[in-house]
Amino acid sequence: MKHPAQAIQLFRFTLSGHSHRAELFLSLLGLPVEAVDVDLLGGQQKTPAYLAMNRFGQVPVIRDGDVTITDSNAILVYLARQYGAPHWLPTDPAIEAQVQRWLTVAAGLVAYGPCAARLLTVFKMQFNAEEVIARAHALFAVMEQELAERPWLVAGDMPTIDDVANYTYIAHATEGNVSLDAYPAIRAWLARVEALPGFFPMPVTAAGLRA
Repeated sequence: MKHPAQAIQLFRFTLSGHSHRAELFLSLLGLPVEAVDVDLLGGQQKTPAYLAMNRFGQVPVIRDGDVTITDSNAILVYLARQYGAPHWLPTDPAIEAQVQRWLTVAAGLVAYGPCAARLLTVFKMQFNAEEVIARAHALFAVMEQELAERPWLVAGDMPTIDDVANYTYIAHATEGNVSLDAYPAIRAWLARVEALPGFFPMPVTAAGLRA
């Protein structure tokens, strides 16, 4: 497998699930990483120096030599194509379309469901708790059906970047008062991700059902 000439810089916030997507995949690929913590609570992401890297003022960002990539899902695509085994981002058009489907879920339904529920409890952001928890359970009901049929989000015997993109906020859903008790297939899928060589966990926050 190809490796970078020098460590990849990862600009992160350790309690950000979006940051964890990138850090988890870097670890699964066994790539050298220089982690740079960004003080989101102190507003470092809004400084001119940071905005020069990412005009949206978000984490994560990676720097791989002269290449700078922003957005967690874009980072997964880049790393898979540049350094990953083919199963992480298959090139077959039909399977690649399945991958895009679940990347869209990670950026949409996950972000506005379990992610938002956790933002409410962990970071005290303003969301309607009943609404975002209901969204999470509606998503999980669909995922439970699909994961009861196969081991990974995309059909096949190996994980893809979709499993990385969707893992973190679902694994930490209980921090946002979203129980996983009714979803055995989802829990089994989470365990499969956690059993992958190089798995790197995000710190657990004592919030919601984990308080």
